Amino acid sequence: MKNIFSLNGKVALVTGAGQGLGAVMAQILSDAGASVVCASRTLSKANDVRDSILREGGSSISIQVDVGNAQSVENMVQQTLAEYGTIDILVNNAGVNHRELCVNMTEEQWDDVIRVNLKGTFLCSRAVGPTFIKNKQGKVINITSVIGSQALPTRGSYSSSKAAVIQFTKVLALEWAPYNINVNAIGLGYFKGRMNDSLNDPESILNRIPLGRMADPEELAGTIIYLSSEASNYVTGQTLFVDGGFLCN
Repeated sequence: MKNIFSLNGKVALVTGAGQGLGAVMAQILSDAGASVVCASRTLSKANDVRDSILREGGSSISIQVDVGNAQSVENMVQQTLAEYGTIDILVNNAGVNHRELCVNMTEEQWDDVIRVNLKGTFLCSRAVGPTFIKNKQGKVINITSVIGSQALPTRGSYSSSKAAVIQFTKVLALEWAPYNINVNAIGLGYFKGRMNDSLNDPESILNRIPLGRMADPEELAGTIIYLSSEASNYVTGQTLFVDGGFLCN
C-alpha cells in the first residue's frame, strides 16, 4: 500500500522554527522525509535546528525572518525558492504572547501580538500563495490554540489573535480550494515547554484536562504529518485541536 503519510520530496517552510514547538515540528517534518526551511526571528536559533536536522541526514536551510514585515516575508519565500525551487508545505507557527489584564495591557503589547500571530499568518500565506496556486497544490497549517476557542483572563490579545487565525483558516480554505490547496489549523492545548513553564497555577489547568497531563512536544507528530501529507487531501478549513480533551470541559 502506498505510504500516504510520506513527505519524501516535499519542501516545508516552518516559521518560528528556532525553538519550542516550532523546532519540534521542523524535526518531525524532516523525519517524515521533507526538506525543511527553518525560519526564525533569531537566526542563531534557526541555525541550531537546521544543524540538528543536517546531522541526522536531513535537508535543511535556515532563514532569518520577521513575519510581521511584508518585505522580510517575501525575502524568506524567495530564498526558499532559490534553494529548493518550490514550496509544498507552510507551517505558520511564529507567535508571541503577553499575559496581562486588558485594563493594564499597553497598546504596544496588543499590537505586537496581533502583528506576529495574525498579520504574520496572513503575510506568510499571501507570499507562498502564488507558488501553491501555480502548482495547483499545497498544504497550509496555521497554528492556533484552545485559547482561541475558550477565553481565559490575561489572554486578551493572544486569545483574540488565535480566534482570528481560526476564521482566517476557513476563509483561505474557501479561496484556495479551487486550486487544490488544503488550509487547516492545529489548535494547541497545553504542551510542556517554555510558553507554559510560567503558568501561575498549573494545577488548575491540569484539572481541566481529561487526560490529566500536559502533552509532550513529540505528540504533535501524528497531527502535523497528517495535515502535511496526502492523507489529508480531502480535509480543508478545519481546526484540529490537540488538547487532551481540554475543550470538552
